[in-house]
Amino acid sequence: MHATVVLGSAVAALAGLAAAHGSHSPKPDVPEHANWMEKHMAGKYDGQWQADEIQRTYGLMDESNQHIKPAEKDRIAKELLELMDTDGDSAVSKDEWMNFIKRGGELPDKGTGPGHHGDDEYEYDIHHWEKYHDENTKVEDLTHPEDIEHFRKHEQMEDEQERLEALDKIPIVEKNIPQKFRRVA
Repeated sequence: MHATVVLGSAVAALAGLAAAHGSHSPKPDVPEHANWMEKHMAGKYDGQWQADEIQRTYGLMDESNQHIKPAEKDRIAKELLELMDTDGDSAVSKDEWMNFIKRGGELPDKGTGPGHHGDDEYEYDIHHWEKYHDENTKVEDLTHPEDIEHFRKHEQMEDEQERLEALDKIPIVEKNIPQKFRRVA
C-alpha cells in the first residue's frame, strides 16, 4: 500500500517534469502525510535535473547553508545523481526519474533543510506567502519574521541601488583610485 501511495504521489507530483522548472503555476496538492521528496518535488523541473538544480533543491545554494563547503555540496549532488543517473550523463532525465520511482526510490533527507527552488523572492513566495497570505493581505498584516526579513532585504537592495546610482553621477570616485596612483598634495 505505502509503495503505491509513494509511487502514485510521486508520479502525480512530478508530472510537471516536462514543464519549466520554477513555474509560478498554482500550488500542487500534496498529501499531508507525504515524505520530504513528495513535498519538495511537487510540480517542478523541466525534464533534465542537473547537479546545480540538485544543490538548489537541497538548499545548498541558500545563504543558510553557506557554511557547507563546496566539496561537500558537490559530494551530496554526486551521491544523488548516482541514485538516478543510469546513463552517466550527469543529469536525471524524466525516464530516469520515473524508473527511480518505479524501483521504489526515494530522495533522502541530507539534513540540509527543507530545500529551495530559486532566488529569495521565489522562495518567499512559495514557502511563506502562498502558505500564510493571499491577494487580500494588507501591508499591516505582514508581521511574520519571514515577512520582516523579506522586506528588510528589499530595503537593503534599494539602498544599495541608490548608492550605486549616486556614484554613477560622480565623474571620478577618488576612493576607487588605488593609493599608488593618487597625487599627494
